[in-house]
Amino acid sequence: MELRVILNPINKPGPAKRLLSNLFYGCGYNFYRFENELLADDLLIRGKLTQLLRDCRAHLSSLEVAFRREHRAQTGGDYAFLTPAAITTAQALLSAQRDLQAMEAAIRRAAMPESRHFHGSHREMRATLEELVVLDGEVVLALVTLRDAVAKLDSGAAAAARMGELLRASDFGALWTRREALLAGGLA
Repeated sequence: MELRVILNPINKPGPAKRLLSNLFYGCGYNFYRFENELLADDLLIRGKLTQLLRDCRAHLSSLEVAFRREHRAQTGGDYAFLTPAAITTAQALLSAQRDLQAMEAAIRRAAMPESRHFHGSHREMRATLEELVVLDGEVVLALVTLRDAVAKLDSGAAAAARMGELLRASDFGALWTRREALLAGGLA
C-alpha cells in the first residue's frame, strides 16, 4: 500500500483556476487549509486500519469454522469428546479474534483531532497532524504485515500457535499509545 499526497491538478494561474479551485475545494477554504486535508486523511487511514483488522478476523473465523468441522468429522459428530488440544486450539482462535476486535474498538474510539481543539498556532496544529499521519502510516504498515501473515495461515492449529506471536510483532499497542500521546499533547 502506498500513501501519497494528491496535489491540486489545476496548475495554470488565472480566473479559471480560481473558479475551479473554489468549486473543487468548497469556496476555497480547503485550498488554503492543508490541516483539513490531514484531518480527512486521518479518517481515511483509520477506516483502512479497521478494514485490515476485519480481514484478519474474517480469516481467523473461517479457520476456526474449518477446524471445528474437521474435529467434528474426526469424532463422528460428537462434541462431547473434545481433546484438550482441540479445546486449547479453539480457545486460542477465539482469543485472537477478541484481541483483533479490541484493536478495532480502540481505533473506532480514537479521538478525532479537530482544529477547534488545538490551542496554539496553525503551524503547531499542522506539525501535530503531519506527525499523526506519519504515525498512522506506521500503524497501517504494521497491520498490513499482520494481515498478510494471518492470510498465510492455512489451518486452525497453525493460526492458534502463531497468533500470539503475530499480534506481539505488530506492536499495535505501543504504536496506538504513541498516537494517543501525540494527540493528548496536541490537544488541550
